[in-house]
Amino acid sequence: MIDGFEIGHCTRDEPGWLTGTTVVLCREGAMGGVDVRGGGPGTRETDLLDPVTMIQQVHAVVLTGGSAYGLAAADGVMAGLEAEHIGFGVGTLEHQVVPIVPAAVIFDLNRGGEFAHRPDAATGAAALAAASTADPEQGCVGVGTGAVAGGLKGGFGYAETVTAQGYRVAAAVAVNAAGSVIDPATGRLYADRTHRLPDPTDEERTALAGVGGGASFATTIGVVMTDARLTKAQASKVAQVGHDGMARAIRPLHGMTDGDTVFCLSSQRKPLPEQPYEQVFAINDILSAGADAFTDACFGAITHAGSRGEWASWSELAPSTVHPAG
Repeated sequence: MIDGFEIGHCTRDEPGWLTGTTVVLCREGAMGGVDVRGGGPGTRETDLLDPVTMIQQVHAVVLTGGSAYGLAAADGVMAGLEAEHIGFGVGTLEHQVVPIVPAAVIFDLNRGGEFAHRPDAATGAAALAAASTADPEQGCVGVGTGAVAGGLKGGFGYAETVTAQGYRVAAAVAVNAAGSVIDPATGRLYADRTHRLPDPTDEERTALAGVGGGASFATTIGVVMTDARLTKAQASKVAQVGHDGMARAIRPLHGMTDGDTVFCLSSQRKPLPEQPYEQVFAINDILSAGADAFTDACFGAITHAGSRGEWASWSELAPSTVHPAG
């Protein structure tokens, strides 16, 4: 995990439930940016990340299930941070703060069987309490618990990389897409950009071809994190290229039933080069790494997910690719 960040999950997969919340936490504050491209977004506090606004520090980003109802999970995160006196100071006393907690939701209503079972403030508080500096668990956890990707079981994924200049870049993603994650011509995952997995067998390709998305509400959301010292405008640019990474992994996307949203958080730990020419190319490398990390996080989300209910997982339908014989 990149220094300055923590990630915590709250998973609700008991009978009648299939949803959850993930918190990306930056207790010391992080510069934030966002880019919303889906036609049906569910978001909170994203306007604060516009470069022209006053706020310069984000304290957490909430990624949650529950559609618009799930935005209530951010209330629990805010309350927990307020108790720690973490937030934007609005008074002269230590406890007089407003935590800045943008949020985005995926649509997973009723996937566990009970429409009213969705994240709330308690779910957000539990995800905050579980936050850790360890690399997060992937698959059907947190916001990825009830995720579905084109009829295949989706999930939560995480990936991290380092640029040539030593800047660390990571992505935390919930893949819950109306579009497909499988190339129909090859049966391979679009997100497998480096061909980490072998080709599916003919039988597996037939099984994967039978996965139908159908009409559905969806939304893929995520956070790109970096230790590079970025401005708000630069962080927003990194969020933009997160969508490039998403486009490599899911086709089609950004439709009217998607609320695709990408945040960027910069911990400000590592300054950019002072020479303008060198700075431009350092940022270019961060942009490229952000797109790659987002694609790789989508790959992790799909390959770590397990089957749930009526939704089969990649590992169930193409087991030879993740558990090769011999």
